[in-house]
Formats: sequence, C-alpha cells, structure tokens
Amino acid sequence: MSLPDGHPSVAWGRVGVLLINLGTPDAPDAGAVRRYLAEFLSDPRVVEIPPLLWKPILHGVILRTRPKKSAHAYSQVWSEQGSPLAAITRAQAEALVGSWGERVIVDHAMRYGRPAIADRIAALADQGCDRILIAPLYPQYCAATTATANDVAFATLAGMRRQPALRTLPAYHDDPAYIAALKASVEESLTALDFEPDTIVASFHGMPARTLALGDPYHCHCSKTARLLGEALRRPLTLTFQSRFGRAKWLEPATDVALAELGRQGRKVAVVCPGFSADCLETLEEIAIRGRETFRAAGGSDFAYLSCLNATQLGIEMLRTIIGRELAGWVEP
Repeated sequence: MSLPDGHPSVAWGRVGVLLINLGTPDAPDAGAVRRYLAEFLSDPRVVEIPPLLWKPILHGVILRTRPKKSAHAYSQVWSEQGSPLAAITRAQAEALVGSWGERVIVDHAMRYGRPAIADRIAALADQGCDRILIAPLYPQYCAATTATANDVAFATLAGMRRQPALRTLPAYHDDPAYIAALKASVEESLTALDFEPDTIVASFHGMPARTLALGDPYHCHCSKTARLLGEALRRPLTLTFQSRFGRAKWLEPATDVALAELGRQGRKVAVVCPGFSADCLETLEEIAIRGRETFRAAGGSDFAYLSCLNATQLGIEMLRTIIGRELAGWVEP
C-alpha cells in the first residue's frame, strides 16, 4: 500500500540504550557550577524540603557561597577531556556500541546539565528507536538518583506524540556480574600497591538518614553490596558514607570521620567506592585528595584510592551483561 502524498517519513525498528549518570558543570568555574547546582539542588527528589522553605536558602545562601568552593574542587580533577564523569560516561557508551548488533543504538545523557535526557531520547526516536532502555548507572537504587532520572524520561514521553516503548534498568547492587567485576577490579588494584592494606573501606555516597525511614532501599542496597564484595574478597569491608551536606542527620558512619580514626590507629587503608559507576568529583577529589589529607593529618601514612570500574574491560563487560539481560525480547540473543 502506497503512502498518501505528504505523509512524513518515519524511521522505526531500532532499539535505543540510553546510559544516564548524575551530571556535571560545563566548566570548572563558579558560573558553570552555579548553573549546575541550581538545577541539581532544585530537584525535589534531591532536597525533600518544602520549596517555600528551601528556595530562600538555596538562592540566598548556597548559590552565593558554594559555587566558588565547588569550582576549586572541580579544577583539581578537570582534564583535557573535561569533567571525568562526562568523559568516562561517554567512553562507556562508545565502548558498548555494536554490542547487540547494528539495530541497537547506544547513547548517553546526564540528569543535570548536558547532554540532557530529553534531548537524547528525542535523538534516539528520530533515528528510529521505537523501543528504548533507560539505564541509570547507579548500582544501588535511590529516589534521589535512579528515580529522578526515570522521572525525566517518563516526563519526556508525556510530551511526545509518537512514544517509544520504555524499559528501565533495575538496581544491580547484588548482581553476580557486578560483584564479580568489583572483586576483580579491587584485586587488580591491590596488586599494584606498594603496601598491603589491613583495612578496605567501602565508601558510598551519603543520603539523609530520614530517607531510610521513608522507605528508600538505598542503605540496604549499599550494605548488601559491601557484604557481598567482602565475601567475594574473603575479607570484611568497612562500610561508610561520604558527601554529607547541610545540618540534617545523614547515614553513618561518615567516611571522613572513619578515615581520621583509622589514621590515628596507624592502619594501612585502601578505599573503594562501589556506589559510583564512574570516577567523578566525589571519588577523585573528595576521597583520593581530601580523604587522603584527612587520613594523613590524623597520623596515617599508607593510603590508596581504588578506581571505579569506569570504561575498563571489566566494567564494560559487566554493563554488557546486565544491559543485555534487560534487552531480552527486543534483541535476539
């Protein structure tokens, strides 16, 4: 049957995979950081305070004082490729191209900043993707990370006349492929050290303690990841939470407090961050730089930060496994 005159050309029959991570400023300067923080800290999934109370604090205090400090932190980890998180997420997407055949298009986006989720969903649809897997790269589910990324994807579809079918990648905090990749990565990193750690700290991004009481499974997911990784390595891990913000009580024990105590005890410490799929400000500046300084200021000497899975072969094979599983029925095995 021939199409009527003027009928728009419509591409179809392809599958999209959209990797999503948190986001980053466009540059390590106060202006770019201010724009990024304004978007990030205006998300009600991130800051669960009534807007009438929060907005005066955000615009009157935080966005006037924090950008300069954060810009300095970003400048310490910025590279020729830009933000580490942006560069690594892009590299992960590029490494996965072709993993499931030519019919599957792999792209990436950021929840805050660029490339925007809505823009990349539109780009995938324009390329004929009538089925899209949204893949937030957060191993442990949290409403402030996984859910808000999915929220934007669903909201994007609400404005589309021709909607693609959508799936979302579930948390993979206890997935055997993820634990095996972490184990191999940690062991590989440990063999490269010039000392033998007697303590391995598993530091996860912190969340307000009330999120646990409200039913967020994040704390439980982090605890299970640390336990399973410790069992795989055949040595217990010290579970901590980093990146406290504000005056509210956050999940404990706090990473900086734990590192200071371990330094006072003269322990030999290695830190791994299993909650991050890619190295970023929170791992490279907060742990590898400031964490080391905290540890040594307390009297410690032997300290190492162990890199995330990033776009290593171990990391890419793990992503290929867990994403391929979610594409079942859409893509031939």
